[in-house]
Amino acid sequence: MGRVDLVGGGPGPAYLMTLRGYRLLQEADVIIADRLGPFDELRAEIDPDVTVIDVGKRPGHHPVPQEEINALLVAHAKAGSRVVRLKGGDPFVFGRGGEEVIACQVAGVPVSVTPGVSSVISVPQAAGIPVTHRGVASALHVVNGQGEITHSTLASMADPAVTTVVLMGVSALPRIVSTALDFGVDAATPVAIVENGLTDRQRTIRGTLGDVVRQAEDARVTNPAVIVFGQVARADLLLPAALISTGTA
Repeated sequence: MGRVDLVGGGPGPAYLMTLRGYRLLQEADVIIADRLGPFDELRAEIDPDVTVIDVGKRPGHHPVPQEEINALLVAHAKAGSRVVRLKGGDPFVFGRGGEEVIACQVAGVPVSVTPGVSSVISVPQAAGIPVTHRGVASALHVVNGQGEITHSTLASMADPAVTTVVLMGVSALPRIVSTALDFGVDAATPVAIVENGLTDRQRTIRGTLGDVVRQAEDARVTNPAVIVFGQVARADLLLPAALISTGTA
């Protein structure tokens, strides 16, 4: 019997992957990798005898269904292999890692999870946006943009002390904004969209709830992108007041 390790690859760059995750990749017999994550950057460091299976997913396109991924994990582990399931971000943040853990446990396969740096925090941070900030935001609400817009999400967006971060939300942005405005969320609420975070193509589009859809359309925003709603998305948040008052910022 082999084993399965679910490894969070972080938001993209290999330097943000944990040391434990890197070591597990070096020890793997089989690597089952997502589209997002650092594998392409690390491929040259992987033993050429390692079996690599690309199950890369992107929005609206899942070439290998989750049930088949679960079956691959179990089959290779039962054949005696050390299997690394390399996922972007963290396995338990919209990564379906829990489903893979259940599949392994049901099959009697040893499984463990190595956390990864989540884009929920790291991508806004790369754009100078702290998801919490003393005196501004004391709570964080994380949303899958492809899911239902719940009352708790709308209440979070309406609370000026809460930061709402939406992953996988580019196509859903008009629906999210329209629903929030209908709910009574302030149209002046700051919004930032960080596209291609932590890459050389990173850019930030800023606006307000009232105009961010137009801003996104004008900028032709595409995935991957992280959307931040709340006061922490203000462009001047981290600028010292002295610089703002003197106009040197």
